[in-house]
Amino acid sequence: MRATFLLLPLALWACSQQSAENSTTQRPAAKQAVLQKEAAPFPETFEAGSKGAYTEADEPLATGPWHFTDALIGSSPQDHKNGERAARLHHLGRVGMNFDAAPGVQRISISAAAYGQDGPSTWELWLSRDGGRTFVRTGQPVVSSGPALVPHVFAGSANVPIRLEIRKTGGAKNRLNIDDIVLETANGPAVAARNGGVASGYFENRNAPQPAGTRSAPTPSNTRQAPTTAGALLPSTSADNLALGNPSGATSNPANASNYLLVHPAFSIGYHGTRGIPTWVSWHLGRGDIGKAPRQNDFRADAALPRQFYQVSPASYSRSGFDKGHNCPSGDRTADLDANSATFLMTNMVPQAPRNNQQTWAQLEEYGRAQVQRGQEIYIIMGSYGRGGTGSNGFATTLDQGRVTVPARLWKVMVILPEGTNDLQRISTDPNVRVLAIDTPNDNSVEADWRKYLTSVDKIEAATGLDLLSTLPQESQARLQKLVDSGQRR
Repeated sequence: MRATFLLLPLALWACSQQSAENSTTQRPAAKQAVLQKEAAPFPETFEAGSKGAYTEADEPLATGPWHFTDALIGSSPQDHKNGERAARLHHLGRVGMNFDAAPGVQRISISAAAYGQDGPSTWELWLSRDGGRTFVRTGQPVVSSGPALVPHVFAGSANVPIRLEIRKTGGAKNRLNIDDIVLETANGPAVAARNGGVASGYFENRNAPQPAGTRSAPTPSNTRQAPTTAGALLPSTSADNLALGNPSGATSNPANASNYLLVHPAFSIGYHGTRGIPTWVSWHLGRGDIGKAPRQNDFRADAALPRQFYQVSPASYSRSGFDKGHNCPSGDRTADLDANSATFLMTNMVPQAPRNNQQTWAQLEEYGRAQVQRGQEIYIIMGSYGRGGTGSNGFATTLDQGRVTVPARLWKVMVILPEGTNDLQRISTDPNVRVLAIDTPNDNSVEADWRKYLTSVDKIEAATGLDLLSTLPQESQARLQKLVDSGQRR
């Protein structure tokens, strides 16, 4: 009798174990749903992981289920980490989310270092906006070396759910540590989507035979996904500020002071630390970016710059005869106070001749917003080049004891298209897409009518050495970059 009572619990325990194993091996959807329900907000620190082998497998982590290929959770003294654990990749390893982060991700930060005393490794960040069916690389490849974890910042895709995959692409004989993956929204840390954010077939497809290059070859980016309501368009917003590319190949390595990448939710910057001004600023302007938030006028140094960079402040421009000229203008970010306030960071400023700023560029900016109110959306890149301009106090080459360069020329490229989805594809193929480019002298005697300075993207590239519209197919780039717009409304 006593033996019977003992056997029954053992049998029940065995059944429960078998059920658990079957639910994992057959399909982890139920487990995944529980993980999503209880998922912690980012950052993902890998502290909850225990995967100790490089074999391909799924791993439940604090933020949700992740997939590891040629990767494990490292906890040895040779793993460079914050805390007790970090991801470790070897060969051409990958670590990626098996779930979507809820819409609203504006900024992604990933810390990386070489494992132990290993040499450098190259890695890339790839994003999916369709539940893991296709991925597109975002930003530039990163080379990580040395034992110190260095954070690298990338733009998010604010208005759609996203998942990310980190791909080790170089230094196959070396190992790479990844830690502290931070996904940020305007309201704080991102969390897993709760609306079935994992594509139900994703686990099945991952191991199913796929055409060569299905998951590794870049595909045209759908910069905004089609809305769920048939026939309706979501108000376009400032997602995908780098959709047209990184013109200078800027990186988030602090050692790269002359070409440092700053990613803010409102815009992205290629910053030249030794000139104290941006080389370029890139942003997207749609209906969702224009609202009733008042102008903040809170000019201030940018705390996101590395500590070793000189902090340009409003005082740097004091009594110089030059305006603190916005690249991304205040008027393009009036949907909320935070977005408008961001435009007053000094990393978004150049010394600009007052007449150029207050008349020529002000009228151009108003023209752009008028197009948006008429149902268009615009991808914009603005920058400057050269040395020496003429403000209200006369000619100058630098401000603030040489720390801030006064540029000789100011330029802007505006890619204007009807509001919609699949933007890069439409830019490449739609004959109604406009490419408006201007290049003006930074001079107080500049003409007020910006149309007098219309030019082509090709000419701006020749003057600056930048690679604009680089995410478009070569044939489309060649065609669009030759265009000189009339500056008239359509």
